[in-house]
Amino acid sequence: MAQISREEVQHLAHLARLELTDEETAHYAEQLSAIVDAVARVSDVAAQDIPPTSHPIPVTNVFREDVAKPGLPRDEVAAAAPSWEDDRFKVPRILGED
Repeated sequence: MAQISREEVQHLAHLARLELTDEETAHYAEQLSAIVDAVARVSDVAAQDIPPTSHPIPVTNVFREDVAKPGLPRDEVAAAAPSWEDDRFKVPRILGED
């Protein structure tokens, strides 16, 4: 079992800008040691004859084909717009730039 020391936990807490009590330091050292052990067991299970995968089953693309279709007529869009100028939507200025 890989042991994470109290000093390592305090160092991690310092990096994360956390203040831990002695009880919290001991508790997190125990939990982090268990996590490191669990991750190490994955390496033991991985066999050389099994290729690494991101999914246990094959994944296929389920999206439809990208087909271009005509858009809305410009005059209908302009009629529905709250404000329209020079073939564009007119919106309030939000920056002080010209």
